[in-house]
Amino acid sequence: MYTIGETAKIVGLSTYTLRYYEQEKIITPSRKASGERYYSEEHLNWLRFVIRLKATQMPIAQIRKYAELFSEGNHTAAQRLELLQAHQAFIQEQLQRLMEVNSELDYKITNYEQLIANSAIQKNV
Repeated sequence: MYTIGETAKIVGLSTYTLRYYEQEKIITPSRKASGERYYSEEHLNWLRFVIRLKATQMPIAQIRKYAELFSEGNHTAAQRLELLQAHQAFIQEQLQRLMEVNSELDYKITNYEQLIANSAIQKNV
């Protein structure tokens, strides 16, 4: 079991963000009798998944929806699958756009490298 501070360090988030995720019902840490939050390995794994979803631009509202569906049980598996598939389609579109931009950058970089190489050759002549 980990305190909020330990959890924040382990997963690379601030304690503020962990409290925000709790407020948004994205995570529900366990509580000691004193009210102190504590997190299990299962919580850490979930937070790592949330971090990956955020890194791929999934909105907090969608992450919250996924968390709600998960907490409702296995009868929501089809809805969770649909949510993840829609997000994966979004990621694939983003990847395609990035590949197109990368190709354009390759073209520009090659042109500039040739321009610079030709300029260096002309200076040496």
